[in-house]
Amino acid sequence: MAIEMFRGFEFKRRDTLIHRLDPRTKLIMSLSILVSSLIFDKIIPLLLVFLISFALISISKSVTEWYKSIKGLSVLFLIILIVNSFAYSLSFAIAMCIRLVNFVTAFSLFFLTTHPDDLAHALISLRIPFEIAFAFSMATRYVPTLAREAQIIAEAQMSRGLELQKGGFLQRVRNLIPLIVPLVICSIKRALSVAESLESRCFGAVKKRTYLHELKFGLWDFLMSFAFLGLVIWSAVTTFLVGYPRVFTLELPI
Repeated sequence: MAIEMFRGFEFKRRDTLIHRLDPRTKLIMSLSILVSSLIFDKIIPLLLVFLISFALISISKSVTEWYKSIKGLSVLFLIILIVNSFAYSLSFAIAMCIRLVNFVTAFSLFFLTTHPDDLAHALISLRIPFEIAFAFSMATRYVPTLAREAQIIAEAQMSRGLELQKGGFLQRVRNLIPLIVPLVICSIKRALSVAESLESRCFGAVKKRTYLHELKFGLWDFLMSFAFLGLVIWSAVTTFLVGYPRVFTLELPI
C-alpha cells in the first residue's frame, strides 16, 4: 500500500554516526542533496549524488525504511518515465527518476535520523520563531501517525468486506471514502486533543525559553557540513560555469 511510503519519514532511534550528528548538520546535508539534484540534469552526476546519499542511508542503518518509501512511489516513477520518454528522451526520463529518488533519499535521511524535538531546537537556533518551529516539528510527528491510523482503518474496513483494489479507477476512488471519512474524524479529534494539552500547559506564556541540551558542532559536523556545501558549489560551478566533463554528457542511444 502507498501508505508504506511514509515509513521513510518516521524517526528511528539508532546509535550511528549519522544519528549522532547535529540536526543542523543533517539539515545542511539534506538540503545540499536536494539543491545538487535540482542543478544536475544528467544521469551520471545525478547517480553520483544518489550514491553519496545512499551511502549515508546505509551508514544510518535505514535502508529498509528508505526502500519502503521508494516502493510506495513506484507508480509515480513509472508515470515520470513514460511521460518524459515520449515528451523528451529516455535519458532525460531516467535522469528525472533518479532526481526524484534523490529527493526522497534526502528527506528520508533527515527525518529518519532526526528526532522532532531536535528539529525544533535546530530551527530555533537558526532564529526561527518558536511557534513556527514547534508547529513544524509537530507536523513531522503527525505524518507517520497519520499513516499508521490510515493503515489500521484500511485493515479494519477490509475485514468488514471492503475491497479497496476492486473495480476501475472511479470505483477505487469511491472505495476510499470509507477510509478517508474516519481518518479525517480521527485527525480532527487528535488536533483538538493536542490543542487542549497545549492550552493546559500555557503554551506561549513564556517568551524566553531554556533547553535541557544545547546544540554544539563537533568535528564530524564541521567536516560533513563543509563537504556537502562543497558538493553544492561543485555542482553549480560544473553546470553553470565550467560545463560538464565529457563523461557526464553520455546519453543513452534510445
